[in-house]
Amino acid sequence: MVEELVLAGAAAVGAGAVYLMAAARVVKQYERGVVFRLGRLRDSVRGPGFTLVVPFLDRLTKVNMQIVTMPVPAQDGITRDNVTVRVDAVIYFKVIDAADALVRVEDYRFAVAQMAQTSLRSIIGKSELDDLLSNREQLNQGLELMIDSPAVGWGVQIDRVEIKDVSLPETMKRSMARQAEADRERRARVINADAELQASKKLAEAAGVMSDQPAALQLRLLQTVVAVAAEKNSTLVLPFPVELLRFLERAAPTPPAPGAVPGAPPAAVGEAGPVPVRDEPASVPDEVVPVPDEEAAVLEREVPVRGSRAPSEVPGPVSGQPETGPRTPGTGQA
Repeated sequence: MVEELVLAGAAAVGAGAVYLMAAARVVKQYERGVVFRLGRLRDSVRGPGFTLVVPFLDRLTKVNMQIVTMPVPAQDGITRDNVTVRVDAVIYFKVIDAADALVRVEDYRFAVAQMAQTSLRSIIGKSELDDLLSNREQLNQGLELMIDSPAVGWGVQIDRVEIKDVSLPETMKRSMARQAEADRERRARVINADAELQASKKLAEAAGVMSDQPAALQLRLLQTVVAVAAEKNSTLVLPFPVELLRFLERAAPTPPAPGAVPGAPPAAVGEAGPVPVRDEPASVPDEVVPVPDEEAAVLEREVPVRGSRAPSEVPGPVSGQPETGPRTPGTGQA
């Protein structure tokens, strides 16, 4: 009899141990346990620690309540200003209601991932390239709102969304590089022009001071010579004052005009000066032929000199030619 009681007790203890082992569950601190009894959701959600369920009737499902970091695959899209870009992001979310995360959606992780990809493509199409590159905070907030709106009904809370990288085509990168270079060059030119303006104002003030004190210009010249000589140069360049050149130019006499009479007053404005006379050489015959004295005498008798003829001598007509003029009475033929 005693042996039977011992065996029965041992069997009960064994059965209790087996039941305890089958019903015992441990829920970790960052988890929550959702119990389904015969497929029906129990009202209470098991907290962290040791808990018991009915073996073969209850099924305990553990849900992680930690923040999950999920990378969003890169999405190709066209921005509002018709630029093809490739954008990837990362999303941070956590489960705030374990029962809804298991009952409302089949796989909340996959659902959040697909919703993130769809929202990212939508943000790309609504934004411009400059906003994607420089105004990411506002885009991150808009993307977070777009994903969080449907995720609230799933028992999931979107903690943060960040755009990681924006990939551009090579042609667009070169265009942006040229634009940035042109902008930097423009700013450099503006700064250089501003510096030139300030320097010119200071130089004008310095010139005014030096004009009042001529010795200041000489001191400045000596300072320049000292600065050049400090470099241990073998050649020393001494600048020549421009004022001295102007003084010498004013002191030099003005050369007379070509052809002007020495001592004559200068011609007035609008009057013509004396015309220069050129000394031209007398024409010389090419060849002088000597004439004998007898022939020269004959020529002198035959060819009278003009103006030496007597008034009474009137040439008569040449023999064989008729007279062309009237004849004077009493005048014979020569």
